[in-house]
Amino acid sequence: MREPDVGDPIDQYRLTRLLARTRMASIFEAFDTEAGVRVALKIPHLHVEGDVVGFARFEREEGIGRRLRHPGIVRILDPRHKSRPYIAMEYVEGSTLRALLDEQTTLPTQRALAIAGKICEVLVYLHQHGVVHRDIKPENVVLSADDQPRLLDFGIALDRQARRLTWQRLSGTFGTPDYVAPEQIAGRRGDARTDVYALGTVLFEMLTGQLPYSGDSPQLLLYAKAHHAPAAPAQFARGIDPAVERIVLKAVDRLPRNRYQSAAELLEDLRDPSAAQAREPELPSRVSAGRARPERTLVRVVIAGVLAGLVSLVWLTSRSQVERLPPPSTQQQR
Repeated sequence: MREPDVGDPIDQYRLTRLLARTRMASIFEAFDTEAGVRVALKIPHLHVEGDVVGFARFEREEGIGRRLRHPGIVRILDPRHKSRPYIAMEYVEGSTLRALLDEQTTLPTQRALAIAGKICEVLVYLHQHGVVHRDIKPENVVLSADDQPRLLDFGIALDRQARRLTWQRLSGTFGTPDYVAPEQIAGRRGDARTDVYALGTVLFEMLTGQLPYSGDSPQLLLYAKAHHAPAAPAQFARGIDPAVERIVLKAVDRLPRNRYQSAAELLEDLRDPSAAQAREPELPSRVSAGRARPERTLVRVVIAGVLAGLVSLVWLTSRSQVERLPPPSTQQQR
């Protein structure tokens, strides 16, 4: 068996265009010869099919998608027959939020809040159904011509209703370093507040064209996320509404206990920023920096070094895993 290519027939589908290629799979636009409509096929690479962990993640993504029904989530289709592994999905007209930000850099406040609010509505639905996406980022949001977002890629999602597996030992539980929460980098499974953090980071970027943390290396980014408060949006966007800034800073607080505790809570403030309460201050550490014991400091340095090495590998992989291809037409599907 070889890797699929444009023009190949696969069951009832014919591959018509390559939309994207990642480290795990190729995504094609295809024509359903039985239904007479365009669809999207996500086909794992051959090396993924032969990898127990990688293929299990692929199957888990399809399983999560099949039981979710929301207008903000790309719908999984049921082909009549499968001669090889793939996920058949509805084809969504539009382009990614990443493509929009690459073109415009920043968005007007009301548009950014509206997009973030619609994504947050999807997160409320996901969390109510026991799913944590864990990889919210502009690349995984497709926008229609009227700014209706659709979430993609549930490859590393946490499904609390599925059969429990020790995924922390078998595969990574964090996505792109710029958008992951500090607790994900530390190896924790994550919860609703993890998605809140990622969405807060996306909103920060839509408003300012920048990210809450920056660094010339993964090690510096890791250290900043672990030890420092995020930058304030007002540093990059003059005249930003203080209420909106409070929302963003509360969403991207490095301590989960200081963030919005649910997507529903964040959604309430996104819909009415004027009602947002002031951000709560961080709780002080039990041991002050000046009185930290030397042996504890050494342990922290060693742990930070190990985590930095891991994040370096993820950083380099994530920057090279997607080949940039021309975005699909922005004409809305009818």
